[in-house]
Amino acid sequence: MNVTRESRSEEDTERFAAELAAAVPPGTVIALEGDLGAGKTAFARGFARGLGITEPVTSPTFTILQSYEGGRLPLWHFDLYRLEDESEMDEIGYEDCFYGEGVSLVEWASRMPDCLPANAVHVEISRVPERGDDVRELRVSGFPAKEGEV
Repeated sequence: MNVTRESRSEEDTERFAAELAAAVPPGTVIALEGDLGAGKTAFARGFARGLGITEPVTSPTFTILQSYEGGRLPLWHFDLYRLEDESEMDEIGYEDCFYGEGVSLVEWASRMPDCLPANAVHVEISRVPERGDDVRELRVSGFPAKEGEV
């Protein structure tokens, strides 16, 4: 399934991400892309809420990986912005997450494309300044839900 959605606020972004999370199956890897400040962390917060995770979600910029339990599925939230090479992915044990029973949400996934599984879902968040300062376009490709589920 491919879908494009316009977001006019962080709340819109979070709501859309929560809808996706409600339909996501175990073992899904989501490659999340967007410029600094585009809304990747807002997406992650909404996604976690959609899984039923109630603890605060922040970007794991310095820790690289943050795990969240207590929802319908475990969530592994990666931020690859500071990584230099794929050996660092091995050090954090990414394969256990990517091929486990939870969901992996990977910010800056394009920095380590060879680590992503072929069936990764891609979410790109882009600013659309000509439509307003807070307007974002969220493009999702490869989501494993049926049309009408999201």
